[in-house]
Amino acid sequence: MGVCSCRRDGAQCDAGSRRKRRGGGLLVSPPLVLLLLLAAAVPARGQRSDGVVIAQADLQGLQAIRQSLVDPRGFLSGWNGTGLDACSGGWAGIKCARGKVVAIQLPFKGLAGALSDKVGQLTALRRLSLHDNIIGGQVPAAIGFLRDLRGVYLHNNRFAGAVPPALGGCALLQTLDLSGNYLSGSIPSALANATRLYRINLAYNNLSGVVPSSLTSLPFLESLELGNNNLSGVLPPAIGNLRLLHDLSLGNNLISGSIPEGIGNLSNLRRLDLSDNLLGGSLPESLCNLNSLVELNLDGNDIGGHIPECFDGLKNLTKLSLKRNVLDGEIPATVGNLSALSVFDVSENNLTGEIPPSLSDLASLSSFNVSYNNLSGPVPLVLSNKFNSTSFVGNLQLCGFNGSAICTSASSPVASPSPPLPLSQRRTRKLNKKELIFAVGGIFLLFLLLFCCVLLFWRKDKTEESSTAKKSAKDATATKTVGKPGSGAGSGTDGGGDSGGKLVHFDGPLSFTADDLLCATAEILGKSTYGTVYKATMEDGSYVAVKRLREKIAKSQKEFEAEVNTLGKLRHPNLLALRAYYVGPKGEKLLVFDYMPKGNLASFLHARASDSSPVDWPTRMNIAMGVARGLHHLHTDANMVHGNLTSNNILLDEGNNAKIADCGLSRLMSAAANSSVIAAAGALGYRAPELSKLKKANTKTDIYSLGVVMLELLTGKSPGDTTNGLDLPQWVASVVEEEWTNEVFDLELMKDAAAGSETGEELVKTLKLALHCVDPSPPARPEAQQVLRQLEQIKPTIAVSAASSFTGEPSHTTATATSVTDDTKSTITE
Repeated sequence: MGVCSCRRDGAQCDAGSRRKRRGGGLLVSPPLVLLLLLAAAVPARGQRSDGVVIAQADLQGLQAIRQSLVDPRGFLSGWNGTGLDACSGGWAGIKCARGKVVAIQLPFKGLAGALSDKVGQLTALRRLSLHDNIIGGQVPAAIGFLRDLRGVYLHNNRFAGAVPPALGGCALLQTLDLSGNYLSGSIPSALANATRLYRINLAYNNLSGVVPSSLTSLPFLESLELGNNNLSGVLPPAIGNLRLLHDLSLGNNLISGSIPEGIGNLSNLRRLDLSDNLLGGSLPESLCNLNSLVELNLDGNDIGGHIPECFDGLKNLTKLSLKRNVLDGEIPATVGNLSALSVFDVSENNLTGEIPPSLSDLASLSSFNVSYNNLSGPVPLVLSNKFNSTSFVGNLQLCGFNGSAICTSASSPVASPSPPLPLSQRRTRKLNKKELIFAVGGIFLLFLLLFCCVLLFWRKDKTEESSTAKKSAKDATATKTVGKPGSGAGSGTDGGGDSGGKLVHFDGPLSFTADDLLCATAEILGKSTYGTVYKATMEDGSYVAVKRLREKIAKSQKEFEAEVNTLGKLRHPNLLALRAYYVGPKGEKLLVFDYMPKGNLASFLHARASDSSPVDWPTRMNIAMGVARGLHHLHTDANMVHGNLTSNNILLDEGNNAKIADCGLSRLMSAAANSSVIAAAGALGYRAPELSKLKKANTKTDIYSLGVVMLELLTGKSPGDTTNGLDLPQWVASVVEEEWTNEVFDLELMKDAAAGSETGEELVKTLKLALHCVDPSPPARPEAQQVLRQLEQIKPTIAVSAASSFTGEPSHTTATATSVTDDTKSTITE
């Protein structure tokens, strides 16, 4: 079935025509289901014919706008001539009514340059949508002249300068979204003059000053997002006047003072984010009045006092996060009444007492963390079975979880010591001479036996040490070592041998000594900011992957060992397991992993030989599910962020199952080293846009990286390569916007779709999910669990196959060279 592109003026399509896919000779005809799904996912772009010649003032305004913009992809090529067709569909993105421009809609077009202040001549303009471009300069104050303007969508551009106070003159303005730019200065109080505003989003800018109290007088305001700026001062006391407010987001600022009591008047509030500020005081009891609240995030402040008992009134609450404050007192047992709660985090506070047993009743709880408090007593059995030790560590008197002390039952009777007998009832008997001789002789024989044992073991150890030293010296001359020159063989024990280092093994099939590791033949696999990765061939012919960390980028040895021991406990079929680590006498640090000869996803997709078989859709979907499954475990069960997810550190086993490498590696490194890694991820195309300012990864930035990996699987394109100046997510969004969704998919996948299978429908659904993951707004991105669930719904056969083999961690490298080719292995690449 042939499908062609229809012009905006409604010209009929030639039913027999086909569009040739760029970059190849294959003619693609998308199945009908692709077009039906696309219609639901992407707004139609056809423009209604106005039939009236454009007004002269509007024509001049559009011509000035065209002149100030840079259009590398030619979307505005039709904006020329007399303008007779400007209101008849000939000018892209323009909609008119009675010869007056009422809408400019040009998102995701790669437009640069600046926005001309002649936009003020479009007096009938209702919607200005230029979001997700790279337009710079200032936001024109002339926009304030547009009395009919309803929506301003300029987010995710490069606008700088101040927010124009003149915007307050737009009496009918409902939505103002300038987020994701480089705006500075203060938020103008005059915005409150636009009394119809129901959504203000100025997040992810460089705004400073206070939150204007005038904004609390906006009668219809439903969403106020000002997070990730440099705002200071205190929260307006009258914040409770915004009775229709659904979303209040002020996280990652410098706001001080305390949370106003009046906040309890926001009966419609669903999301409250005041995290990472300088708030003090205590939690007001009025928070318990927020019956509609779904998410409460107060992380990273200086809030003290107790957690209110009345929180159990927040029946709709799914997320309660209070970590990194100075809260004291006990965890209220009433928290167990929050039946919808899925995330509970009160880590890094000063809480005392026991963990209430009532928390075991929270059936929806998927993330739980009470670490680094002063809690005591036993962990409820349901919680200790459901969550690992990272949820409980740092509480010295807490027991009953994996890695902690065994709890002594308080109900078990303890035998009381018998009272001493009175002196008159005690009997004493002196030893006779024969008994005394036997006692002294027995003691002498015991000491003699002990001395012989010590002497025997000492001589045996010296003999083995001499033999091992000779053998190691011989091997060292014939091999290239992974460690530094001079860090040669030791005794072959876990103590690190004569070199004085320390080798620690974690659970797994690998068995070797420090000498085996240091004397292994090494082949460089890759380098990164963190260090160098080697393929190490052991003396028995088996392989391991060794990451040698760069000097002076890791934390102190005490912090390093505490963190690396946590990483060593991570076990999941879709995570590459850390098998051992070695710390040398001069501070050198080696991490040992399984070796996977099949390589990483980047090479698998982009560096295949021309004659190799294509990567089909089920294989790609299996990889996507594996990455999502591993990330879900990392976020939910391990309470850990990856921070540097790329196709380079997604490894594949013999069955093309994904294993995420470098999990939690950022926890071992200094802040400077992690900043360098984030910068490198940006150059590769995997970095979430907010990381350019935050410098600290979180679960939402991991989801963005996952979305880029999914787009990489769908398109076959490397995220590091730009197209017409656009990165991969921008390019895909722009093509989808043009209703040529077929063009984004890898040619190998389109062959499957053309075969008439269900692949076409699955491709479009997966593409829509991937674009959701790379949404520029972090709160809009799904959680890893949601991504996994949707992928399993799109391709249930892959999900069932994965579930049947999801029985635990597969075996990896063995000690014999003959089994190397039979067992599943992994390879670490940077």
